[in-house]
Amino acid sequence: MSSATVRGGLGQAGVWTFAFEGHPAGRVREAAAEIEELGYGALWYGEAFGRDTVGQAWLLLSATRRIVVASGIANIAFREPLAMAAAERTLGEAFPGRYLLGLGGHRVDDTVVEVDGYPVPARGKALATMRRYLDSMDAAPAHGPVPDPAPRRVLAALGPKMLALAAERTWGALPYFVPVEHTALARRTMGPDAFLGVEQAVVLDTDVDRAREVAARHVAGYIASAPHQAANVRRMGFGDGDVAGGRPSRRLVDAIVAYGDVDALHARVRAHLDAGADHVCVQVLTEDPVALPLPQWRELAPALVTG
Repeated sequence: MSSATVRGGLGQAGVWTFAFEGHPAGRVREAAAEIEELGYGALWYGEAFGRDTVGQAWLLLSATRRIVVASGIANIAFREPLAMAAAERTLGEAFPGRYLLGLGGHRVDDTVVEVDGYPVPARGKALATMRRYLDSMDAAPAHGPVPDPAPRRVLAALGPKMLALAAERTWGALPYFVPVEHTALARRTMGPDAFLGVEQAVVLDTDVDRAREVAARHVAGYIASAPHQAANVRRMGFGDGDVAGGRPSRRLVDAIVAYGDVDALHARVRAHLDAGADHVCVQVLTEDPVALPLPQWRELAPALVTG
């Protein structure tokens, strides 16, 4: 484990989930507290059109005592940098050392993208937009308590330029939807000192055909709706035959999602760590995408949190 991870207190394994958005606050509090007791080092959550990332962070931090709570990611298309900077300071001051701000948002090209019929306005080209966003956050005036230590930031980064920006301007990066080969590339790009956390989707199911079907639906959804993810898998050597027709190839599915028993999933996490990751946050996929996968989190914990 790297010194950066030891200082950060994230451990080698965490949980990543979208599932909290579909459940009432009381249920989310209970689940967060159990995840902490299971020994996971960090709790990462996404942001779509459910709870606002700031409110979700407060809910999770107030329900736990030690675990790092990390936005994975807070979408920069949804709020101005002044508001994000103020929220970061507030959460950092209220929960010292426990809030990690992940920033990203792939809807930052030159078009307006509709999500469930709601128009998300463009902010510009991704790299320049993120640089300006960080500049504006850094320049935001502070008229209240200043958190000590300062909250850490990471960027949702895939390509070499965004990975380099993450190493230059933040604590590090959180690549999402990537094979192990990308982890090795990210480490080489960012150098040895930047934090590298990696999301890894998994299906805990020994029925291989059923598990692969769940995994394939996950991969197909991102290839169809997230052009930056499709571009990144092409960058990693996957071609038309792997993404054509809305049905990802088995080779691509197997590279993005680990499935099988606990040993198989643990082996994939270990592969990312061996490739240079400091921390792997595991996204459990199930046949019911809105269910809280508590049984799987419980079963995986003994293997993942002990290395």
